[in-house]
Amino acid sequence: MIRGQESIQRADDKSFLIDFETEVKEIYESGKITSPVHLSGGNENELIKIFEDVDKDDWVFSSWRNHYHALLHGIPRDTLMNQIVRGKSMSVYSTKPKFYSSSIVGGIIPIAVGTAKAQKINGSKNKTWCFVGDMTFESGIFYEAHKYVRNHDLPLQFVVEDNGLSTNTPTDKAWGGSRDIPDDVIYYKYERDYPHHGTGNWVLF
Repeated sequence: MIRGQESIQRADDKSFLIDFETEVKEIYESGKITSPVHLSGGNENELIKIFEDVDKDDWVFSSWRNHYHALLHGIPRDTLMNQIVRGKSMSVYSTKPKFYSSSIVGGIIPIAVGTAKAQKINGSKNKTWCFVGDMTFESGIFYEAHKYVRNHDLPLQFVVEDNGLSTNTPTDKAWGGSRDIPDDVIYYKYERDYPHHGTGNWVLF
């Protein structure tokens, strides 16, 4: 499940994930991280279960709320923390394990599709995983990409993480109605433990 150095020992432990974000929160509130952070929380059980099926050589694409995904895919704790402290919380990256994230809404989707197409062309036995939120799920790029992946039988698994909010606006109110989730998309709902960004406390840099 979890690949990589110290991550192997603990990253599939719920308390390990929570403790990591708690430390990021404390460092952020001390003023030592001078860029936005988007903390994870409230979805540990769901992600631990999903990552049981993610191979160590699979590609994982994530959004601005990526810390749990990075840890669960095997990025060592200290490596990830260093990226966050350097202001890279929204753009965590790694080649071993294969991981990429972006703060652009929907920005990872076409890159993930291209990666999956390359895997198929090259005869790879691995797949690509693309994690998006409920706001991104409602965007046009998701539907175009999903149709392309399905029609071309690409090895890409979409995962929709629904916290019910498009930034701070209820997603159902923003887009109207409930979501119609395709049966080949992994979907789960949760209530986030932190605000959209930051910790809920004012921070002076």
